[in-house]
Amino acid sequence: MTNIISSSSISPLICFFVFFFWLGHGGAQGIQHSAAAINGADKIRSQFLHLLRTRRSPQVPLTVEPSKPVRHPLFQQVPTPTFSDAMESCPKADIKNLKERLKEENFYLHTEAGEQGRLPVLILSLKDSKQKRRPAVVFLHSTNKNKEWVRPLLEAYASREYIAIAIDSRYHGERAHNLTTYRDALVSSWIKGDTMPFLFDTVWDLIKLADYLTQRKDIDPKRIGITGESLGG
Repeated sequence: MTNIISSSSISPLICFFVFFFWLGHGGAQGIQHSAAAINGADKIRSQFLHLLRTRRSPQVPLTVEPSKPVRHPLFQQVPTPTFSDAMESCPKADIKNLKERLKEENFYLHTEAGEQGRLPVLILSLKDSKQKRRPAVVFLHSTNKNKEWVRPLLEAYASREYIAIAIDSRYHGERAHNLTTYRDALVSSWIKGDTMPFLFDTVWDLIKLADYLTQRKDIDPKRIGITGESLGG
């Protein structure tokens, strides 16, 4: 699980791996993968943040737009998955009437201008927690799925006093329009060659999400983590 703090202190691990993913795909020439680069974590974070900012849509104030629960989430695969034994197997705390005791939040976080800059967020937490500030964990779904797919994990972690959060990745879930939105975006990116890897967009969304989470009174900003499966891993 990788710690996330804020845009002014991006997780060194996230930046390190994404930065070298960029290097390995022609982003820079003649740079050696060495211990010296690891020791220069501050420089890498600064360079990567600069790269993200110079390739973004116009920045907008970080704002929250209320939304409603998604009753029929979009899955970009056939047949549409309806259940996951693996997801449901995540153990929950022994709490009676757990679903009734969960608080659900649905909203959009505006991370940048444009349609894809509207980040759908789902948060589950216990209504009657005795902890003033709780740890938080962000879950990222796999390809063709959506934030609702990881709901069993959110419920399990919320039952154990976490603030459990899920988002729709770019061109997925509420950020998609049909069964081919993600694949169409991949093809368009390959043909035009004028966009960064979508992984970079996800990092940007997570930075802005971390900025929001650290402002909440119910979250301990020193205990925020992120995990995911496949595309989200």
